[in-house]
Amino acid sequence: MNKTWLIIQREYSSRVKNKRFLILTFLTPILIVGLIAATTYFSITGVEHRNIAVIDPNNFIKNSLKNTNQINFSFPNNVDSNNYQQKGFTDILIIPKFDKDTKTDYILRSKKSMGLMLQESISTKINSAIEDQMLQDAGIQQDILDSIHKASQYSELKAYEDKGSTSKESNAGLAMGIGYASGLLIYITMFIYGTMVMRGVMEEKTNRIAEVIISSVKPFELMMGKIIGIGAVGLTQFLLWIILIISLTSAAAGFLPADVQQQVATLQQSNGQMAGGMMQASESAVKIYNIQHTISTANWPLIIGCFIFYFIGGYLFYAALFAAVGSTVNEDPQDAQSLMFPITMPLIFSYVITTMVTQNPNTPIAFWASIIPFSSPMVMMARVAYGVPSAVSYWELALSMLTLIAGFIFTTWLSGRIYRTGILLYGKKVTWKILIKWAFKKA
Repeated sequence: MNKTWLIIQREYSSRVKNKRFLILTFLTPILIVGLIAATTYFSITGVEHRNIAVIDPNNFIKNSLKNTNQINFSFPNNVDSNNYQQKGFTDILIIPKFDKDTKTDYILRSKKSMGLMLQESISTKINSAIEDQMLQDAGIQQDILDSIHKASQYSELKAYEDKGSTSKESNAGLAMGIGYASGLLIYITMFIYGTMVMRGVMEEKTNRIAEVIISSVKPFELMMGKIIGIGAVGLTQFLLWIILIISLTSAAAGFLPADVQQQVATLQQSNGQMAGGMMQASESAVKIYNIQHTISTANWPLIIGCFIFYFIGGYLFYAALFAAVGSTVNEDPQDAQSLMFPITMPLIFSYVITTMVTQNPNTPIAFWASIIPFSSPMVMMARVAYGVPSAVSYWELALSMLTLIAGFIFTTWLSGRIYRTGILLYGKKVTWKILIKWAFKKA
């Protein structure tokens, strides 16, 4: 055990003190925060604007078709599909003669292609305008319709999870984002650090360093030392990223104008409502409060705790297999690729399932994929984000953790048997058939 600890220390310190590790650790959070800020900025300033000429021989929707920040509808004269661009319009919307008993197909012509979201927005606006016009024909005045539309914009769905005699607000969008991000991080890191273990074993074998080490250390101790040491590097990097990202976002919040910060504090104290007699909160303050309020609906201690467990468990489960593959490869990298294929396929398949589970966390495939050790590190995180026990019962979470621990013990035992033979084998091309014989042959 003491020798294994020395190997862990060597693997950990040699990588943590590496300049590449330090640069990546401190640069990544800055890039993440900068990317989020840039995405937010360009999503606000990079909006596409369309000036659409509408040809409506029915004179049916002129007063009902509403403009938006992106779309401006005009009803000009002497404009057709041949000259609308010369008249300063980006598109022309042609509505045929309207017959209430027949479905009408309206045509949108453009010189420049239009995105799907904009097309759906235009379609929704036209259908709403037709509906408003029909309601007016039925005797409802336009000012009444406008007041109803305005009042309905204040309606908002709030979901709550019932927990015994108490309820807690939940947010499906936040849960989906957390689940997807957690699954993606685990997927990437298992690939990166698992491959790092394999390459480390390959280098020591091809350089004949392993022969010297094994003269004083058992092969199993060497394998476990490399797996745990490199895993500790990954965990250290994750914890530093979390600390740095929280620090950077907190520092960025300090640059907000004082009045906006005061308004956000007031909204937090009064549950989203400005106190009586105070001026209305600015749009920026409301958006910041909504983001903070949405984030606060998640059970972060549970999510972070589960993430650490499934990151460590998933890494140990797959790293043992990567180490076994690395011990059997000589100098041909193609041999490593062919042997890695059965290991990487479950990872890729698990990621595909995770993307589905983030939207539907309670399906049978979500349950079984969160129990099977090959996929549980990613899939269970996608389900846990929706809440425990509302989406994942306590017994499911416990069963998933136990099967992952059992799976790690099994892959470590299996890989250890392969490792002790493969690390000292040179000049022979190894196949999976040979690996299975090594794994299950009598000691």
